[in-house]
Amino acid sequence: MKRIVLFGALVLSSGVCLAQYPNKAITSVVGFAPGGGTDTVSRIIAKTLGDQLGQQVLTDNRAGAGGNIATDFVVRSAPDGYTIYLANVGAIAVNPHLLPLQYDPLKDLAPITMAVVFPNLVVIQPTVPANTLAEFIKLARENPGKYTYGSSGIGGAGHLAGELLKMMAKVDITHVPFKGGGPAMTAMLGGQIHSYFATPVAAGPHVKAGKVKALATTGPKRDPFMADVPTVAESGYPGYQATNWYGYYAPAKTPKEILERLNKEIVKALNSAEVKELLAKQGLEAAPGTPEELAKFSKAEWETWGKVVKEANIKAQ
Repeated sequence: MKRIVLFGALVLSSGVCLAQYPNKAITSVVGFAPGGGTDTVSRIIAKTLGDQLGQQVLTDNRAGAGGNIATDFVVRSAPDGYTIYLANVGAIAVNPHLLPLQYDPLKDLAPITMAVVFPNLVVIQPTVPANTLAEFIKLARENPGKYTYGSSGIGGAGHLAGELLKMMAKVDITHVPFKGGGPAMTAMLGGQIHSYFATPVAAGPHVKAGKVKALATTGPKRDPFMADVPTVAESGYPGYQATNWYGYYAPAKTPKEILERLNKEIVKALNSAEVKELLAKQGLEAAPGTPEELAKFSKAEWETWGKVVKEANIKAQ
């Protein structure tokens, strides 16, 4: 009898908790400084999500260590639905292979929904005598180590995209890391590097202005904002895929009912006309889904980039 009463009390307590959620502001943690990609996306979604929930959704920038500081903070946060995490591919699928961490993002975080998925754009200097990816790879093969590609840093999405291409094409192109996408693009425009795995948002205006040439995008399908640019897979490397992505997570023990509510509301926000329009201005497309889909995708990315980190012998710096 006592067990039945206790069970009933727990069910009632859970129901009351969910009925009252949320009754205060929610914190959306990002692992990078204000003005970056994850920060921008978090703030775009936060306003609409806050309006839907009737509570503020505040972006909390915990920059440093490639997202590890933010991940560690979220993992240690109370699993009550008031701390959510907009993480990128590096924080979930790359960093665990580069550094000894005190947590496992696949076990210590609960997936909520994917937010956005977008490719890198392979661009080269106008002075490089190539107009297609195949022509650039041919040049690089004929001149091992001569040509360079830049990225926003060691272990970043652009770096890994470049290393995966080098592995599949069996070509020697020298990686030149920079401290962020801005410095990398400045170096590209200044002629210090031959090619760059850039975000379409960063490179798009320079492609249109004729300052760089776009050879390919790294996603599984053509970027809707640059539909005339073929994918790497279309350019002779079937199966190639290297996407940037941001997904929402919560601390692992967050109640299922709260995770379901968050999924429902974030997906609704991502599907809203206002959020879609604001993301489109950044060259991004919403990609909402289920927690199960994000969990499966996270694991697949963890395995893919773990293999690349190992085979390319990438070391944290």
